[in-house]
Amino acid sequence: MDEKSFDYINVIPLVDVMLVLLTIVLTGATFIVSGALPIELPKAQASQTDVAAALTIEIDAGGAIYLDRRQLDRRGLEERLSQIAPASPVIIRADAQCRLQAFVDVFDMLKTRGFIRIDLQTEKLNEQAG
Repeated sequence: MDEKSFDYINVIPLVDVMLVLLTIVLTGATFIVSGALPIELPKAQASQTDVAAALTIEIDAGGAIYLDRRQLDRRGLEERLSQIAPASPVIIRADAQCRLQAFVDVFDMLKTRGFIRIDLQTEKLNEQAG
């Protein structure tokens, strides 16, 4: 019995499978990523769910300030805040280990510029059965 040799390899099914896998990975990755900075949020009884915000201010454990994932010094943050409408909602994500003064400085800067919709993002406190 003579076997027929392959003249070509059909790669269309392989491409289809790879595109499906790529779609799954990219879709899953968007749900996994919650923040680019490694910030350990403080714990609280009532945790805030994701709030649509015009801007997010993050303070890492070392006290560095980030506005929408870009590191800024105090003066840079003041300049950026002066360009944003005070009616815009703001979320502050401060690391639980950051200096309180760094948080107070940012909060005071927002209040001084008239921002009233300020929210502090926390993680829900796990209650232990006692």
